[in-house]
Amino acid sequence: MRVTVIGAGTMGAGIAHVCAAAGHDVSIRDIEPNVVMDAIDTISNRLSAGVDRGYITAEEKEQAVDDLDGTTDLESALKGADIVIEAVPEDLDLKRETFADAEGQVDEETIIATNTSSMSVSSIAAALKHPERAVGLHFFNPPHKMGLIEVVLADQTDEETADRAEAFVDGLEKEPVVVTDTPGFASSRLGVALGVEAMRMVENGVASVEDIDAAMELGYNHPVGPLELTDRVGLDVRLDICEYLHEELGDRFEPPEILREKVENGDTGKKVGRGFYVWEGGEPKDVADDEDYDIEDVI
Repeated sequence: MRVTVIGAGTMGAGIAHVCAAAGHDVSIRDIEPNVVMDAIDTISNRLSAGVDRGYITAEEKEQAVDDLDGTTDLESALKGADIVIEAVPEDLDLKRETFADAEGQVDEETIIATNTSSMSVSSIAAALKHPERAVGLHFFNPPHKMGLIEVVLADQTDEETADRAEAFVDGLEKEPVVVTDTPGFASSRLGVALGVEAMRMVENGVASVEDIDAAMELGYNHPVGPLELTDRVGLDVRLDICEYLHEELGDRFEPPEILREKVENGDTGKKVGRGFYVWEGGEPKDVADDEDYDIEDVI
């Protein structure tokens, strides 16, 4: 199967990695050449790490790399695609534009999927002449480590598309969870609610960043706490989702002020080395020093 991933950022690279590792012919496309190159390098390095840890063989790694190509040219990326997965930023107009551009260059049987983590798949699908081919495929970060993919059925999604999408997820050796098209779906709605409340607890001096995360990791067996997870996802991404859910579902999803301020300051998490934590070598090393929300000042 030929898979085209549009958007070569963090999620796009991760999705392309998973698809190539599963034996698919993958093209990853972005408008920025350096972003495409970085994505290819990241995927290759992660596959090499998989070899070192015994998860895959050297031959499987080489095959996955051979099956992967990167480009800035949309037409060549879409040629022969059986499924298109957009992984562009969480902007509704941009996603609609991406869907419409893709539809004009693929076969009628091609599935067009969005990786949105919160936006209405039905609204995105409305940009298509044949919206019955649209579906949501919500991968989780990092895709190569996370076992779940939400299959989000738009109002327009037909049964054949739903079945093919679920089979595609099975073929990636991921667990498909089928959900209806509601704001935030299942995972983001719950995850954002937890993250937002954790941020408000920091603002109110309830506990430190580290202790809030430890409470969820040790008390509820979460692999990472909500604030570290926010850093990994990206504070800017979390803010976009919060603003959308706030508009759709009301004040309980209003973005906390600490989130807005950190994004305005450019402290968007792991990808820039600073969010709620300071990051080094891909791991959190210390809590970011934020004088406005230092718990010792609050209490």
